[in-house]
Amino acid sequence: MGKVLIIGAGGVGTVVAHKIAQNRDVFTEVMLASRTKSKCDVIASDLKKRYDFTLQTAQVDADSVPELVKLFKSFNPELVINVALPYQDLTIMDACLECGVNYLDTANYEPKDEAKFEYKWQWAYQDKFKKAGLTAILGCGFDPGVTSIFTAYAAKHHFDEIQYLDIVDCNAGDHGKAFATNFNPEINIREVTQKGKYWENGKWVETEPHEIHKPLNYPEIGAKESYVIYHEELESLVKNYPSLKRARFWMTFGQEYLTHLRVIQNIGMARIDEVEYNGQKIVPIQFLKAVLPNPGDLGENYTGWTSIGCRIRGLKDGKERTYYIYNNCSHEKAFEETGTQGVSYTTGVPAMIGAMMFLKGEWRKPGVFNVEEFNPDPFMQQLNIQGLPWNELFDINLEV
Repeated sequence: MGKVLIIGAGGVGTVVAHKIAQNRDVFTEVMLASRTKSKCDVIASDLKKRYDFTLQTAQVDADSVPELVKLFKSFNPELVINVALPYQDLTIMDACLECGVNYLDTANYEPKDEAKFEYKWQWAYQDKFKKAGLTAILGCGFDPGVTSIFTAYAAKHHFDEIQYLDIVDCNAGDHGKAFATNFNPEINIREVTQKGKYWENGKWVETEPHEIHKPLNYPEIGAKESYVIYHEELESLVKNYPSLKRARFWMTFGQEYLTHLRVIQNIGMARIDEVEYNGQKIVPIQFLKAVLPNPGDLGENYTGWTSIGCRIRGLKDGKERTYYIYNNCSHEKAFEETGTQGVSYTTGVPAMIGAMMFLKGEWRKPGVFNVEEFNPDPFMQQLNIQGLPWNELFDINLEV
């Protein structure tokens, strides 16, 4: 049905490739490209053994529009699935426009020299993609991604007006390491050390990092200390659901993790600017990334669960209603199926489903769109089929 190019051969790219191989009726020809081709070759070899699936591989520098254009023109994909670094979103979108290729990603653009992520840079491509007759699907991981689709599903089926939204993200897994990040350390540390921000009464309220926190109960897991941080899907959700009076994002962190994080910041290892070392310019956080455990290697000994969902309050037929929709994912089952941990799995599966939605014609219109702007129903059906089943609770105490 469709010819697809995946860019990025980390944990998420690995999951995308595995799930595509399991859905070969939709994905007819697939290539995986990365800066390091050997990583792609390892994944291709595994897919051949597991599924007798042929995955083509290539080397590409996703920071280079000419290199991307050359690859796109030689392979001629219908859709690019971008699971590379968020710094590379715009170069990949530029190459897509030049070559007439549709686009999907899991995280919004952020500049290398500033720990700030927002959609304005990608939303600015709206007219270009519309004029070219191309579709760009933004933020199709779990959060952002599934959390936004959960919200759209709730708005379509269970509410006349959504007023309060709390996205809750719990990783109750244990990887046995003193300190490790579940995805790219550079991106992860930049994300969780910036100031918090949430939407209330028509404006953004800024907080100090980890200033607002409380224990929240997660299904099958129990109480975990949860912290308000800023997360990118809030920006698009408050735009697309103007009835929201408040929207927040909560994430769990263990005390040991936070202690390590404070030390890393206090000694300057979280810096994203260049420093002089032995006559060379280095960026401390990039050096730190080199010495921390590789997120892609955490899966083998990872135990426990992730639990991610939306707690929503609003009106239905003039009455107040509460609603909690969530998915719990096992790190062990994710590793058994794909050789990755649950955080990679929960991001990679939705990226594949989003690509499937595009190729089946369910999510296809010219322009740049966040996932909540499409029909959530066929995507929600595929979550249950593809390994991320969801659960609903109605009219309960939401704790938030």
